[in-house]
Amino acid sequence: MKAVFLLLFNFVFLTTTAQVSDVKHINFNKAENIVKLNKGKDLDNLPLLTFELTHKLKTDVEKFRAIYKWVCDNVKGDAQQHNTVSRKRQQLKNDSIAFLAWHNSFKKTAFKKLRKHKKTMCTGYAYLIKQMCFLANIECKIIDGYARSFETNIEALEKLNHSWNAVKLNNKWYLCDATWSSGYMVNGTLFVKDYNDGYFLTEPTLFAKNHFPQEKKWFLNDSLSNTKFTAEPIVYGETFKHNILPVFPKKLESVVEKQEEIVFVFKSFKPISTKDIALVQVSNNVYKPYNIYDLKTKNGYVSFKYKFKTRGQRDVHLKIKNDIVASYSFKIVKSKKAF
Repeated sequence: MKAVFLLLFNFVFLTTTAQVSDVKHINFNKAENIVKLNKGKDLDNLPLLTFELTHKLKTDVEKFRAIYKWVCDNVKGDAQQHNTVSRKRQQLKNDSIAFLAWHNSFKKTAFKKLRKHKKTMCTGYAYLIKQMCFLANIECKIIDGYARSFETNIEALEKLNHSWNAVKLNNKWYLCDATWSSGYMVNGTLFVKDYNDGYFLTEPTLFAKNHFPQEKKWFLNDSLSNTKFTAEPIVYGETFKHNILPVFPKKLESVVEKQEEIVFVFKSFKPISTKDIALVQVSNNVYKPYNIYDLKTKNGYVSFKYKFKTRGQRDVHLKIKNDIVASYSFKIVKSKKAF
């Protein structure tokens, strides 16, 4: 337990010195009403669209909100384009120069489809955000890197597969991902629109749970920039919706002894009820809860404990309300005998 408290102390220090969103007090109603008034507008005249979205707003934060929300609400993820790039990446996985050359030429086709049909993938989302910010005189960059999910970059960062944005507001850099805010793919064939505000100006330590930039400075956190990749628990879009940051166990896979006490810790960036917290096993799409104990909340941190009673391999999931927000894997081995 002493090690856990030490870890928590270090983590508190990390998060309090990191950049956090400073815009919670801002009312975005006007910006979002403007977005609704411009629903369905085309991209043929991007300067005019950007002007219509921003000229009645006073602050850069509100202007960026209007740009970001409009893009998320009006641009669809393109499954066909996504699959084309995925296949080519697999074909050229041992020749990064050839893939980069192909991708640069493919961008012309991708941007044409974005402009004409408002359908794209991550590169298009990030490019559009950057261009509209440029027209609104807001500094914004495209960040290329590795996205980690339950199906890619799990154990190591093997596929450079994603792009997102960093935006400068009030002399501070913030991170956002319009691709994952806009919705999600089902079986790689169907795009489902489902706006997720958790990827808008996300706290850097949370963003880093599934975004790993090529240039480490875009972690926006010195502690993260100076550490090597660790295969941490898998997180999901719902993790960002609930603003949950898994803290402990630190690794996706752990070896524990039968009857060994395991401590789980996570941080919630908004109020949470202990009634909404569960540790579950998923079988045939049915949640089977474990009998956790010593459930506590303090200063936004939540902790609880569990002991596995039998040996074997277990995949377990942290559930908040009806959503899985983190996944862990445990190998339970025979207890060591004390002599």
